[in-house]
Formats: sequence, structure tokens, C-alpha cells
Amino acid sequence: MGQVEVDAPDTRAGYLLTREIETRLGRASNPRFALGYEIMLDAQAIAISRSNVTSRFNLLGQVTYALRDIETGAVLTAGDVRNFTGYSTTGSTVAVQAAERDAEARLMTILADQVLTRLLAEAPAAPE
Repeated sequence: MGQVEVDAPDTRAGYLLTREIETRLGRASNPRFALGYEIMLDAQAIAISRSNVTSRFNLLGQVTYALRDIETGAVLTAGDVRNFTGYSTTGSTVAVQAAERDAEARLMTILADQVLTRLLAEAPAAPE
């Protein structure tokens, strides 16, 4: 808690992921570790009407991460997590855009949870 500095985001998805991780771990004032990540997103049509109009998408996401010791630069653990969310494209343009943004936010929450679960599972015991 409070010892992991997450790389600065450069996309909306990165911001959402960083926000979720920092909400759970706290923002590091004197970090001991650095968490780097790369996000890949892909939208895939999963429901197409008879008139060839897509009515539903799956948003697939993958986060590849590495936790480094800031002092030595050594990678302590690394891996990747994957998941997906879905959203409907029926409705107005504004409704579809809102659904897409909501799906991205939900996906980043899911992926942040998975990254943190892996980090906690692989974390060495804290010194006493």
C-alpha cells in the first residue's frame, strides 16, 4: 500500500486503469516499486442484423504489466491479464458513445482487479 508508482497514463483507458489501481493501493509519495503496463483494446462485432447492421460489440482488453524495483530496476514480476465487456449499438449516436465509454470503464476496472490480484498473489512477504 502506498509503495507502487504506476506509470503515467497517455490514453483514456490508461487513465482509467491507473485510477483504479491507485484507488486500491493509494498514490505513492515515496515509491519503492514502479508498475509499467501496456493496454491493448479490440472491439469485435458479435451481433449483426439481417440488414448487415452491427447491434452489439464485445470490447476485448489485455493488459501486459511489469512490477520493477525502483532502486535496482529489476523486474520482480510480470504478466498479462485479459477480459472483455459488451455494449449495445442500438439507440442514438450519443447513447452508443456513452455505452462504449461505459464498457471501456468497466473493462479497465476488471483488468485492474486482475492485475492487483496477481500482484498480491506473487508479492513477497513484507519485512517485519
